[in-house]
Amino acid sequence: MTHPALQLAFDGSGIDGSLFTGVTGFARDTHWLNTPLDLWTNAGLGVFGVLMAIGWWNARRRDTSAMTLALAAPVAVLVAFAVAEVAKKLVAEARPCYSLPHAYFVDSCPAPNDYAFPSGHSTTAFATVAALWLLDRRLAVIATAFAVFEGFTRVYLGDHYPHDVLGAALLAIPVAYLTSRILGRIAVPLVARLRTGALAPVLRAAPGGAHAR
Repeated sequence: MTHPALQLAFDGSGIDGSLFTGVTGFARDTHWLNTPLDLWTNAGLGVFGVLMAIGWWNARRRDTSAMTLALAAPVAVLVAFAVAEVAKKLVAEARPCYSLPHAYFVDSCPAPNDYAFPSGHSTTAFATVAALWLLDRRLAVIATAFAVFEGFTRVYLGDHYPHDVLGAALLAIPVAYLTSRILGRIAVPLVARLRTGALAPVLRAAPGGAHAR
């Protein structure tokens, strides 16, 4: 019998349901890992905020273009997340717990209108990667590793199918990249003025250690 949620939502289990149950089967066999990953999947998003903060801190010692990209990074992530939320409503894919109710789930089942595609957590993670790529590629590489791990936890916990994570990456990366690139150009004059005004202490390092990119 079809769950009522599936009468109003797309069933994505036919895309990679077997891969999903393979991962959740691994979760069932690793009970000791369930709680740590359940705690990490939300708390771990803070890592991306920290990486952007490091990018901002380092940009204080760089030129105005770098600082503009640092300030654009969180904006780009928010834009990508907003686009993902619109996509969620348009696709309306039911969560795996409704489509595959007999699979193993670490997390509880959300409301039927809390759709699966694309993964919001993964959107935030991969959008950060794209935004940091323009600012500091070393930080972007670190963010990539955490983003892949974040995506894995979303499937491990049973919140998303693998294609929800992949779709989030394919959506977030270009949206965040383009947003950062556009803001990184048009907002330079504004940031240049701010760096010489009242916000100078947070946008520019003390003269002694400053250096250009």
